[in-house]
Amino acid sequence: MSVLTIGLSHRTAPVAMLERVSVSGDTLSKLIHDVQQDACVAETMVVSTCNRVEVYAAVDRFHAAVTAISRLLSVHSGVPVDELTPHLYVHYEDRAVEHLFSVVSGLDSMVVGEGQILGQMRGALKLAQKHGTVGATLNELVQQALRVGKRAHADTEIDQAGASLVSAGLAFVGPLEGKRVLIVGAGSMSALAAATLSRAGAGEIVVANRTFERGVRLAERVGGRAVPLREVPRELAAADLVITCTGGGSHVVTPAMLAGKPAGELFLLDLALPHDVDPAVRELPGVTLVDLETIQESGIGSREGDAVQTVRALVADELTAFLNAERAARVTPTVVALRSKAANVVEAELGRLLMRLPELDDKARGEVTQTVQRVVDKLLHEPTVRVKQLATSPGGDHYAEALRELFDLDPKMPEAVREVEL
Repeated sequence: MSVLTIGLSHRTAPVAMLERVSVSGDTLSKLIHDVQQDACVAETMVVSTCNRVEVYAAVDRFHAAVTAISRLLSVHSGVPVDELTPHLYVHYEDRAVEHLFSVVSGLDSMVVGEGQILGQMRGALKLAQKHGTVGATLNELVQQALRVGKRAHADTEIDQAGASLVSAGLAFVGPLEGKRVLIVGAGSMSALAAATLSRAGAGEIVVANRTFERGVRLAERVGGRAVPLREVPRELAAADLVITCTGGGSHVVTPAMLAGKPAGELFLLDLALPHDVDPAVRELPGVTLVDLETIQESGIGSREGDAVQTVRALVADELTAFLNAERAARVTPTVVALRSKAANVVEAELGRLLMRLPELDDKARGEVTQTVQRVVDKLLHEPTVRVKQLATSPGGDHYAEALRELFDLDPKMPEAVREVEL
C-alpha cells in the first residue's frame, strides 16, 4: 500500500472555496466512511480546518484513487469537480510523507509555526480510529508525524516565526506609543499583532472581524473594542495604523474607503495572503503600505527565515530516517522467509543424516547439528544484511524481489508472517 494525499489549502484556494469544501460533524464522518469503502482505498483519514481540507489514504492504485477521492470531495462539499480540481494538490508516496511532516511542523500554516495544527491532526487521527478507517500504515505514519511536529516546536524557534513576522512589519512603522490602531481580522496573526501593540503602548486598539464575537474576545484581551467588519471604512478615518490579517481573497481596504480620510499619515501593514489591501492605495498622498513582499525584500524578517530553514532541515532528516526504516521493514518478510526456508532445509537434511548414522551419540549429534546451522547462518548473514542496507537506496525493492526469485520465496508464508509479527 502507498500513501496518497489529496487536498486544498489557503495556498491553493481562496477562503470562500475552503469554506465551501470544509466538512464537519456527520458530513465529515460520511466522507471518511465513503472514501474507505472505495475498492482501491485500504485506509483513510480526513483533516478539515478553516485553512485546509486534506484526505490521507493508503491505496493500491494511484489514478483510480485520485479520481475516486476527488469525486467524493465534490459530492460531499457540493462543489462541482471541474470547479474543485484546479485548487487540489496531490502528493504520493515519499512526497505525501514529506507534506504531512511539513504540515504538522507548522511550515504550511497561514501563520507559520502555529501549533494548533498538532491538535487538529491528532483529532483527525482519533476520529478515523473511532470509525475504524485507519490501520498500520496511516497509524504509524501519523504518529511519527506528530512526533516530528512536537520536536519542531520543542527544539527550534518556529513558534516565534509568526511573532517575528509581525515585529518585522511593525519595524517600518516607528514608535507605536499612543497610535490609534485598527486591526482587521481576529486570527492567530491578528492576536500576535494586538499583543505586540499593547505591550508597545499603542493607544486605542480596534478589532474588526467577520465573526463579531471572535473580534470581541480578541479586543477584550488587549483592552480594546470590537466593531463589525462593515464598520472598517468609518474606523479608517480615525486610525493612524491599520493591520490586516484576513486573507479572505478580496480587498478589505480600498482607495475609495480612504477618500474621505482627513489629511495625515496613515500606515497600512498587510500581513495576509491573498492580500487584504488594494495595492492602489500606495498612490494616495500620506499613505504607506507594507506587505509580505516588502518585508521579505527588506531582510528584516531574517529570524523567521532562520527558524523556518531549521525546521525544514529537521523535517528532511526525519523524512530520510522514516523512509529508510520503512524500506528496510518492507524487506524483512523476505529475509524471514529466506531464513525460515533455510531452517527447514537444515532440519530435513539433518533428519536424513541422523537416520543414516544411528550410532552417533547425543554429543556427536549436537555437534553435527550446530556445525550445519553455523554454516548456513554464515552463508546467509552477508546477503541478508546487504539486502536490508540496499533496501534503503533508490530501487531497493528490486534486491528483495531478486532474492525472492532466486530462492523461490513466499514472504507471506505463515511461518514468516508469524515471526515478523512477533
